[in-house]
Amino acid sequence: MRIDLHCHSTASDGTDTPAELVRHASAAGLDVVALTDHDTTRGHAQAIAALPAGLTLVTGAELSCRIDGVSMHLLAYLFDPEEPALLAERELVRDDRVPRARGMVARLQELGVPVTWEQVARIAGDGSVGRPHVATALVELGVVPTVSDAFTEHWLADGGRAYVPKHETDPFEAIRLVKGAGGVTVFAHPGASKRGRTVPEPVIAELAAAGLDGIEVDHMDHDDATRARLRGLAADLGLLVTGSSDYHGSRKTCVLGEYTTDPEVYGEITRRATGAFPVPGTGGA
Repeated sequence: MRIDLHCHSTASDGTDTPAELVRHASAAGLDVVALTDHDTTRGHAQAIAALPAGLTLVTGAELSCRIDGVSMHLLAYLFDPEEPALLAERELVRDDRVPRARGMVARLQELGVPVTWEQVARIAGDGSVGRPHVATALVELGVVPTVSDAFTEHWLADGGRAYVPKHETDPFEAIRLVKGAGGVTVFAHPGASKRGRTVPEPVIAELAAAGLDGIEVDHMDHDDATRARLRGLAADLGLLVTGSSDYHGSRKTCVLGEYTTDPEVYGEITRRATGAFPVPGTGGA
């Protein structure tokens, strides 16, 4: 089985619609794909409706968290999307995205970049607007060559010249909320140091003690040494190890199935989840 547990659609900052994502995942030879848009489950229904036969969908979301001033993302799988407490927190985070993006546009304008809110809103479309949409605007304007090049201290990285913070959930609270909604939690790309400061290992140990289920080890932002270190940390803490592409369509260079999750780990995730179940494809539209 080929299992990719971290993908994005136009419901957040990917370039594939949810329907296109599942069709592309099937064409890429995947058996299981997770739709984990940022702080939203809005794409799930469309993905399920289009799910090809032979492909299973894991519903989820990537939650924006922050601890001790360090941004981190928490992958939440197979939770009840209507559970009130977790839904309210996701809406808090999502509703803060527009004023935050407007603030980044204003800062860029102060720096002499001719970006406009209308441009960023066009790029975001119906998705949850975020930094990748602002970064795409910078690419369109020729300010930076790629989206990744916008995520530096010069521009949009944490603490960068045009960075504006948003509401982010305490990860201990996020774990509690996801567990309360019957879901499973995995720390996304914990060693992605090129994105900014990373969460120290003692804090990851505290998160594990609080109920964190796993860490994403095999990821494009982790080199071989980082993967080896994280795999050892997971073993020490009794955490599941996942791998995934973090696919964003054409917005990033990663491809579907670039990194995958062991079927036994996937089985354990589904065993632990009580809020929702994987959806088998029956040959959708």
